[in-house]
Amino acid sequence: MNDLLAWLRQRSDGDLLPWPAQREAARRFATSSAAVEAVALANDLLPARYQRNRAMLSIAQQQRLFGSCAAVVGCGGLGGYVLEQLSRLGVGRLIAIDPDIFVEHNLNRQLLATIANLGRPKALAAAERIAAINPAVTVTALPQAFGPDNGARLLQGADIVVDCLDSVRVRLALADCCAALGVPLVHGAIAGWYGHICTVFPGDPSLNHIYPPAAADKGAEQQLGNPSFTPALIASLEAAEVCKVLLSEGAPLRDRMLTVDLREMDFEQIDW
Repeated sequence: MNDLLAWLRQRSDGDLLPWPAQREAARRFATSSAAVEAVALANDLLPARYQRNRAMLSIAQQQRLFGSCAAVVGCGGLGGYVLEQLSRLGVGRLIAIDPDIFVEHNLNRQLLATIANLGRPKALAAAERIAAINPAVTVTALPQAFGPDNGARLLQGADIVVDCLDSVRVRLALADCCAALGVPLVHGAIAGWYGHICTVFPGDPSLNHIYPPAAADKGAEQQLGNPSFTPALIASLEAAEVCKVLLSEGAPLRDRMLTVDLREMDFEQIDW
């Protein structure tokens, strides 16, 4: 490790570690980009890809993000954007969970949906995309359906979970699983011009306020559709909540929900 650190210091620009040096270090020392990044951050060297983060995140906070694991359940409209943003932010471990494949009607809004990806598993496409963006991020791709029976196994090791589902029944099962595991859950949903988001800590009844017992399994998106811009916005808000919770920064949307009406550009907070 001392030899690796000395090599990195020699090739750093001040405290910034350029990507070519990080990549070459992994090859030269027969290790992974993730291992190189861990050594760099632990010794106050900032991978240059994160230099635009530094005005708001310290190297210590960047290291904390890199040491964290976020599970994203659903890799479609919301999940594709969430995974992309968390990988660019520098969350070091991501779990991508989705049993579906890309179909043509995904092309209007899902970041990972391309002509070339039609018919491919969404979780595997997510892992491939992240590897192209930030090879230091470790991705576990799980092309499986989340459920009460396998939830604890699928979420194993996660410090936070992001709900990017489209089924009320599965959302509630996910919330129950997170509560049992003692893991916070960031919940987001979209429909047409509208969306909402909240953060649920273990024991919070937030989703019970949103979805009454008689709620339909599919939300309003079945009637209102899903354009390209609504998932991008709500996913960005979810990624911001993940960052805040992992770093204990700011005030998460706990015991309250932010609702978004993009048609009228109206943002409203509802407290429980």
